[in-house]
Amino acid sequence: MMEWIDRLGWLCCGAYAMVPGFWLMIHRRAARWRARRRSPYFVLLPLWFGMWVVIFAVTRPWRDVRMYETAWAWLPAGVLFGCGGWLYWKSFKGFSAKQLGGLPELHAADHEQRLVTTGIRGRVRHPIYLAHLCEMLGWSVGTGLAVCYGLTAFAVMSGAVMIRMEDEELEQRFGAEYAEYRKRVPAILPRI
Repeated sequence: MMEWIDRLGWLCCGAYAMVPGFWLMIHRRAARWRARRRSPYFVLLPLWFGMWVVIFAVTRPWRDVRMYETAWAWLPAGVLFGCGGWLYWKSFKGFSAKQLGGLPELHAADHEQRLVTTGIRGRVRHPIYLAHLCEMLGWSVGTGLAVCYGLTAFAVMSGAVMIRMEDEELEQRFGAEYAEYRKRVPAILPRI
């Protein structure tokens, strides 16, 4: 049973670790993607799935390396999973599935452009990324696998770059309104 849970943790952390890669592809060339006639998803999704294949191939040799093993680790992991789930739930309120999928970034003319600064986004600018982090930390703490911790560290580093790029792109789209919001609300860690 634990081997199955370990594999699931590795797969989840690997998939989460590639989320910044998907958004980096979008934000680095947002204007270029918008100019395409065909949907950019015909290019972006296969590239993203290719990233998954690469990350799983690269990390496979370390998927069984355990830093520690204790059933007690699942208690804080459960708290992290709960926090992540709560953040996802709060993030979906007032935010459409199209916004979550990046359609306004890729098809600006076809989709409503609105800045959401209420609800959980009044406390943290990127609550979904914080939820991803909670889930990855949950798997890392619970399994004790070095590969999960490594993938989490990779996601934090690439996510920091991606958030910076996303903030710049949002400031271009929404101007002074976003600049003021950016000054007022922290990116990932909410103020207590």
